[in-house]
Amino acid sequence: MELEPLFQAWSYFRRRKFRQCSDLCSQLLERPPGEQAAWSLKTRALTEMVYVDEIDMDEEGIAEMMLDENSIAQVARPGTSLKVPGTGQGGGPSPAVRPVTQSGRPITGFVRPSTQSGRPSTMEQAIRTPRTALTARPITSASGRYIRLGTALFEYIFHHENDVKNALDLAALATEHAQFKDWWWKVQIGKCYYRLGLYREAEKQFKSALKQQDMVDTILYLAKVYLRLDQPVTALNLFKQGLDRFPGEVSLICGIARIHEEMNNISLAADYYKDVLKQDNTHVEAIACIGSNHFYSDQPEIALRFYRRLLQMGVYNCQLFNNLGLCCFYAQQYDMTLSSFERALFLAENEEETADVWYNLGHVAVGIGDLNLAYQCFRLTLVNNNDYAEAYNNLAVLAMRKGHIEQVGDLQRSYTAAQKSEEAFPGHVDTQQLLKQLKEHFAML
Repeated sequence: MELEPLFQAWSYFRRRKFRQCSDLCSQLLERPPGEQAAWSLKTRALTEMVYVDEIDMDEEGIAEMMLDENSIAQVARPGTSLKVPGTGQGGGPSPAVRPVTQSGRPITGFVRPSTQSGRPSTMEQAIRTPRTALTARPITSASGRYIRLGTALFEYIFHHENDVKNALDLAALATEHAQFKDWWWKVQIGKCYYRLGLYREAEKQFKSALKQQDMVDTILYLAKVYLRLDQPVTALNLFKQGLDRFPGEVSLICGIARIHEEMNNISLAADYYKDVLKQDNTHVEAIACIGSNHFYSDQPEIALRFYRRLLQMGVYNCQLFNNLGLCCFYAQQYDMTLSSFERALFLAENEEETADVWYNLGHVAVGIGDLNLAYQCFRLTLVNNNDYAEAYNNLAVLAMRKGHIEQVGDLQRSYTAAQKSEEAFPGHVDTQQLLKQLKEHFAML
């Protein structure tokens, strides 16, 4: 029996087959007269095809960092800013053994907004790229994503048309019509203000919405505003107040863990991720981050258990097998090391992922003493990603071991570089020893 077309379209929508739903609605609208239900359903289908969760979708690229106009204090107190992360007041591995992003934040076990999701481009590239249709600023990672998306009436305008100003006008008229008593429209106005970079106005709207209706999503939106204003302590307090009203809410606990991780309080972050697992033992981000923390704390066997858990849950990608290979190698389970890296190479979807696998294989080769293999692996890393600074550094070390040294004896440049290293990481023992040796050399001259 053939279904009635509109009912068929609803069936497609419920099964998340949005393209078929949109096409069927278009056929219905061609028949006179066009059904209003078909119009509404088509706008919802088109919106869902490009919908991005605004709570998580907040990637901060180099253009946002360089063009930030919302600095509160030039010299922030330690532990109160994401721009100047601490040196790990909450314990955990030191920056000497745990890699960090260019902004100084530790690389987490889970790629998410505001963490290392690819190597940032240069500022010159950001300024040369075209402007968006609605702003004179250089295209940033966020605005570029919205334009590429190209993409209920407000959500259609906001998500599909990316016309934030008209969406704001519509939300303002709607909240006025509701006599400023509808919390949902206030949240939408706050989202528009946030997208336009008016963070203080967004804060007022979200606070007003929370007074009328206590919602987890609104708390997460407001925390995003505080993080963009570089007020992590305020965001932490907000999350903790939210947990008083919504005990055990996973998204709030995870938000606290993320902030501690970005502020380099790794052990404290791991404790909160463990609290997340108590509420939801299939939370991929928490499992990955705890595993990463154990790996950099010299506990590869424990990290291996967490990554195997992800594999059992059905996570099957290049990054997971890359991490499994490293854990197996450092846990001395050599039979699984190369097979894990082979699977990672097979699953790599782009050149950056392939470069990461070859770089780690280079480390394995150094560990087993095969320097020729290590040299080839690091060269293959550069073939796939010519901007891989770590591979250049390791190739230089290998060349130095072979005695291929082009410049020796420039003590002044060495001293200057060591001073910069000390400023970046005051507690680094090797840097302290190098400075001591250089000072002894200078005293002898």
